[in-house]
Amino acid sequence: MKNLNYLSIAEDAMNKIKRGAFLTVKAADALNTMTIGWATFGFIWQKPVMMVAVRDSRHTFGIIEKARDFTVTIPSGDTSTAIAFCGTKSGRDVDKFKMCNLKTQNGRNVASPIIQVSGIHFECKIVFKSAMNPVHLDNNYDKTLYPKKDYHTLYFGEILACYETE
Repeated sequence: MKNLNYLSIAEDAMNKIKRGAFLTVKAADALNTMTIGWATFGFIWQKPVMMVAVRDSRHTFGIIEKARDFTVTIPSGDTSTAIAFCGTKSGRDVDKFKMCNLKTQNGRNVASPIIQVSGIHFECKIVFKSAMNPVHLDNNYDKTLYPKKDYHTLYFGEILACYETE
């Protein structure tokens, strides 16, 4: 396991996230993972930050609202079946970990675990969240990306650790 400088891999990670990554959140006894295809990296508030977006209709939303942190696992191997399953099934209805044979591993700095696969892992402490206000959203985005008006809440996480596992 080697430590990584998040800046040196941000562009590569963004390209991989477009194909799917696991957002994993734990709060008390609740645990869920979901597929994400959107995220941003930046340097905000004098810290390295990753922002993820979760719709309030998602099972993960109820958990992340109670959580203090989250992890993002960007697989390097073929996890396309698990990525597809976790992106189309709800943790309310199925145990995604069991159905996809996904194992978790404790995070180094956060309560939320990482998915135990080869890849890049980000551990993030939630430092800010903001529900989207559609009044401020470009009308074309609103029409194409939110036909059901199920807007995201944006979670900004200070990156506490970034590392790669084999």
